[in-house]
Amino acid sequence: MYVGIDAGASATKAVILSKSENIVSYSVVPSGIDFKASSANAVKKALEAANLTMKSMSNVVSTGYGRALVDAKSTSSEIVCISRGTYRLFPSVRTIIDVGGQDSKAIRINDAGRVLNFEMNDKCAAGTGRFLEVMSSILGKPLEELGRLHFRSESPAKISSTCTVFAESEVISSLSSGCKVEDVVAGIHTAMAERIYNMSSRIGFKEDLVFTGGVAKNQGFVDALSKKVGLNPILPEEPQIVCALGAALAALQRDRKDVEHP
Repeated sequence: MYVGIDAGASATKAVILSKSENIVSYSVVPSGIDFKASSANAVKKALEAANLTMKSMSNVVSTGYGRALVDAKSTSSEIVCISRGTYRLFPSVRTIIDVGGQDSKAIRINDAGRVLNFEMNDKCAAGTGRFLEVMSSILGKPLEELGRLHFRSESPAKISSTCTVFAESEVISSLSSGCKVEDVVAGIHTAMAERIYNMSSRIGFKEDLVFTGGVAKNQGFVDALSKKVGLNPILPEEPQIVCALGAALAALQRDRKDVEHP
């Protein structure tokens, strides 16, 4: 068995993988400020879910924002892990858009699953999960409700896609002028989609397109980005664990190499 850990800025994910490359179990926990503790907790929960112990794990690879602070045998980059995990689930994928808590990425891969090119936004909250968290707080609505509100909108508000601070002011202004909450939510998703589209268009879009990352669980955002891109994306059953799956695949592959070339 193998463990992949994705120590993300907002959530830490752990995936237990079998030798046949099947997901045995997984867990998602808040990252907090201690990546070592959150990763240990994520692994513990994943092991308990599968009724396994750490002694039966052959290798552990970490990835993500806090990968260097995690107890693992080695690390791997997020770009590579997202690509590996997505390709394992969908071999037809050629473009991946991953939106997490603190960054967003667009990745092009070939028919062997290797990275051809990528773009990344990790300097600005606009176009990340953090953007949605800020907007959710202003609206006084839980994140889980934003997706449902989006589909009730008839006239999306115009919200800035360039800066979270500007967008925050525009949201407050829209609400105070009587704009419906659902229209503001749809405007927020549209602004975020615009930002990610502009980043992703630098590498181009080729089908199949897959959305990954925690924000891909927000159907309102998925709808806005799909319309902007003009393609119907594939969504993993659990988009938040794809990067951790890639890390687990790296753990398996590196263990095989160690056995073949001790």
